[in-house]
Amino acid sequence: MRHTLGTIAEKLRGRVLGDTSVSLSGIASVSSAAAGSLVFIEDANNLERALASPAAAIIVGEFAANAAATKPLLICAHPRLAFARAAELLHESDGQLKTIHASAIVAPSAHIGGNVAIGPRAVIGERVSIGDESTVGAGCVIGDDVEIGAHCRLDPNVTIYSRTTLGHRVVIQGGAVLGSAGFGYVRDSQTGRYEPFPQVGQLMIEDDVEIGANSTIDRGALDETRIRRGTKIDNLVHVGHNVQIGQDVVVAAQTGLSGSAVVEDNVIIGGQVGIADHVRIEAGAILGAQSGIPSKKTIRGKGVVFWGTPARPIRAYLKELAFLSRSARKAGG
Repeated sequence: MRHTLGTIAEKLRGRVLGDTSVSLSGIASVSSAAAGSLVFIEDANNLERALASPAAAIIVGEFAANAAATKPLLICAHPRLAFARAAELLHESDGQLKTIHASAIVAPSAHIGGNVAIGPRAVIGERVSIGDESTVGAGCVIGDDVEIGAHCRLDPNVTIYSRTTLGHRVVIQGGAVLGSAGFGYVRDSQTGRYEPFPQVGQLMIEDDVEIGANSTIDRGALDETRIRRGTKIDNLVHVGHNVQIGQDVVVAAQTGLSGSAVVEDNVIIGGQVGIADHVRIEAGAILGAQSGIPSKKTIRGKGVVFWGTPARPIRAYLKELAFLSRSARKAGG
């Protein structure tokens, strides 16, 4: 959907130097820009290259306020953030009526909101509720009694088991599985066999959560697993039963969270982190890639980076590495 630079600037609360009537058709990097593209730069060193590109307009910071520019400039305090928001505006719905594909199977008791798209071969179970303007991709399977809010997007081949609730503006990328039974067993000491522990709880995903491709999130055993507002989960992440994840948490790919772990607000978790059962990660902590947290441990320290297995503050970890390196050199010498 085309917008003018002026309308984008108004919504972003930025100011334009140059022609506000320039038409924008999409976003691009400086290297891949075409006519109609909106690009961004974060420092003056890249301004000349951006001006030489085919881009229609450039988002910049205050550093370019006095530049002699040959293209319109949209000045914002945080160019990268403004660019991300502009991308949303440029790709927003054009008002076209969405449709339910003829091959989709929708249970008679399902409640489908206004202007909902359901793709080919999708299956919508009994008593499912899907909010207005949501999209269900091809091959998705939505179990009975699932609730999906408004303006959600489910990419192809997403599976959502019963007892799962999604808030508004939730994005689930292809192949993700939500609400499956958790990994819970009880061992019979006499026979040595494992018997399943009931997995009859719920999965609650709040507003503005995004879940990456092929990630899996288990429902609670007896209570609930909950992912709170604004959290972003990368591809290939596993979240076990009864896990509680706070608001605005970021979890990178191939991380695993075992049952009953608690992650508080604004935590950052790097790739391939292993979090054992009943761990608590307190608000604002940062776990570096491939960190490991043993069972029932608590990590605390807002803004502190933790690394290693078992994870400890990165300064302590690097000191240990330096000591081991010196000891190895002495032993070898």
